[in-house]
Amino acid sequence: MTNYINISVSDAKNSLQMDNLLILDCRTTADYKAGHLENALHLHDGLRESLVKRGDKQRTILIYCYHGHASQHVAQFFADFGFSHVYSLEGGYTAWQQSSAS
Repeated sequence: MTNYINISVSDAKNSLQMDNLLILDCRTTADYKAGHLENALHLHDGLRESLVKRGDKQRTILIYCYHGHASQHVAQFFADFGFSHVYSLEGGYTAWQQSSAS
């Protein structure tokens, strides 16, 4: 069984330079609209279904939520469907914002 990997904010920031990186925000629509990582897509049910059915399973995916808990479940979901390069952002959007403020 393939699993996801937890990734620190600093490692995630280095990963942003990767070509073909897919960043998914699994917070609420309102939270996403209030602010999100650059180039992140809001992970709604339609996008999730589309990725599972037609997504590139070799593409690197970075998933984040508000504090890093829900994204772990979403990351495992994608790993269970055969995606081989899945990362969950430790501390979520909150940790990202804190690192950007310092």
